[in-house]
Amino acid sequence: MDTKKNKHTHKHTHHEHTKAVLNRLSRAIGHLTGVRNMVEEGRDCAEVLIQLAAVRAALSKTCEIILKDHLEHCIVHAVETDNYEALDELKRAVELLLK
Repeated sequence: MDTKKNKHTHKHTHHEHTKAVLNRLSRAIGHLTGVRNMVEEGRDCAEVLIQLAAVRAALSKTCEIILKDHLEHCIVHAVETDNYEALDELKRAVELLLK
């Protein structure tokens, strides 16, 4: 199996907080749609920036929820089964997330 496109093969819930993640994503999409409309309408730049900050906050909280679930479930399971490749994948994901 190609490790770059590794699919989880273990059996457990990946996202314990799926509903919270979906709600957060919906909120971010709503804010982003609002930002697009504001730009199309030629609204004040400061107002647009405030809405962009709301988008960023919603995405950051979504990342936090997913990362917590991943650590508590996927990574714990990976360590229990000696799947240290999952730790490398997590490191890469966090590096990209923090860029």
